[in-house]
Amino acid sequence: MVSLPNQYNFLPRFYRLSSVSVLSNMMVPLAGLVDTAFLGHLTDIRHLAGVILGSILFDYLYRVLKFLRSSTNAMTAQASGKEDHKGILLAGMRSSLVALAIGLMILVLQYPLQRVGFAILSGSQAVEASGIDYFYGRIWGAPAVLLNFVLIGWFLGRERNGMVLLMSIVGNGSNVLLDYLMIFKWGWASAGAGFATAMSQYLALLIGLIGVGSTIQWGQVPAALQELFEWTALKDAVALKGNILIRFLVLISTYAIFTNLSSTLGTTTLAQNGLLLQIALLSQFTIQGVGMTTQTLTGNFKSKGATEQLVPVLLVSILTTLPIALGFAAATILFPNTIFGLLTSHAEVNAHIADYTLWLLPLLEITAVAFMLEGYFIGLKEGKTLRNAVLIAFGAGFVPIALSAWYWHSNHLLWLSLVAYVTTIGIILGLQLPKSLGQLKLQQQLQQQEPLLATDN
Repeated sequence: MVSLPNQYNFLPRFYRLSSVSVLSNMMVPLAGLVDTAFLGHLTDIRHLAGVILGSILFDYLYRVLKFLRSSTNAMTAQASGKEDHKGILLAGMRSSLVALAIGLMILVLQYPLQRVGFAILSGSQAVEASGIDYFYGRIWGAPAVLLNFVLIGWFLGRERNGMVLLMSIVGNGSNVLLDYLMIFKWGWASAGAGFATAMSQYLALLIGLIGVGSTIQWGQVPAALQELFEWTALKDAVALKGNILIRFLVLISTYAIFTNLSSTLGTTTLAQNGLLLQIALLSQFTIQGVGMTTQTLTGNFKSKGATEQLVPVLLVSILTTLPIALGFAAATILFPNTIFGLLTSHAEVNAHIADYTLWLLPLLEITAVAFMLEGYFIGLKEGKTLRNAVLIAFGAGFVPIALSAWYWHSNHLLWLSLVAYVTTIGIILGLQLPKSLGQLKLQQQLQQQEPLLATDN
C-alpha cells in the first residue's frame, strides 16, 4: 500500500466528501435540463424562451442568496474543526433566522419584484407573459429554497454529505416527476415548471429538518439559544455573509446581463445562449461540489492550525476540476447535434448553435480555477478579498466587452465578456494567495508564542 506524504493525507477524505457533493450538486442543473427538455419539445417556442427569461429573476433571488450556503459552511467547518458543538448549532441557527426572514420578505414583495424585474428584462410580449407565469409559480418556494441553502451548508460543514445527497435526490427527483405531470400531462407549460420546482423544494426541506433532528446534540440547544443574539458574533457573521452576498450578486448580475443582452440579439440567439448556459451551469454545479469540499477542509485545517495543508488542498481541487470542465466542454464541442437535439427539437435553434460551443472551453476551464480559489478564500472567511476581486472583474473585465457586444450586435463578443470576467477573478485571487498564506503563518507563530509568554509572566 502506497503511503501519502503528511501534507496530502487528506486525499481519501477529500474525494469521499467531493464525490457526494458533486452528485448532490449535479442534480440541481440536471433537473433544470429536464425542465428545458420538456418545454423545448412543446410546439410553441415562447414557453422555452419565457422560462429562460424568467429564470433571470430567480438567478437574483436564489443564486445570489447562496451566500447563505457558503457562509454557513465556512462558519460550521471552523466550529467543527475546534469541536465546538455549541458553535456548530449557532452557525445553523443564526443563518436559518436570516434565511427565513428573507424568504418571507420575498413572498410579501413578489408583485413589485415581478413588475420591476420584467420592466428591466427584454422580450416579446408573448415571451414575457410565459416568463411571468413561471415566476408566479416558482416564487412560493422561496422560504424553502433559502432554508435548504442553510441546511446544505451546515451539513457540508459537519461533513455529513449523505444528508445533502438525500435532500438533493428527494428534491430534484420530485421536481422531475412533477415537471412531467404539470408540463406534459396537465399542459401547464411554464407555470407548471414553476410550481413543480417550488413544491419539490418543500419536500427537500422536510428531509433536511428530519436530518437536523436526528443528528444534533439536543443538550446543547438551550445554551445555544441563550447566545443566539450575542451582538459581536452576530455582527461578524453578518459581515461575512454580506461580503459573500456581494460575490454572488455580482456573479448573477453578470450572467443576468449576459442573458438579457442575448435577448436583444433575437429570440433564437436567446434560446441558443440559454441552452449553452445550461451546459455551463451543469459543469459549474459539478465543480462547485468540489469547491464546497475545498471550503470545508480549508476552514477545518485553519481552525486546527494545519496551514501546511492549505496549498495542497487548493492544488488537488484545481487538478480535480480541470478534467471535469474539459469533459463537459469537449462533449458539447464534438457532439453539438446530439446534445442539443435532446434539449430542443426547434431546427432554427440547433442550426447554428455549434458556432458558439467553442467558447465553453475557455469559460469552463478558467471558471474551474477561479471557483477553487474562491472556495479557498471563503473557507478562510476572507470575504473582503473575494468581494474586491469580483467587483474589479465585473467593472474592468466584463462590462467593457459586454457593452461592445451590445453595440456591435456580436454574440461572440458577448461570450468573450464572460471569459474575461472569470479570468480577471482568477488573476486577482491568485495574486492574493501568497499574502494570505503569509498572514496565516504569522498568526500561527503568534498563537504558538502566547503560551510561552504566559509561562514567563
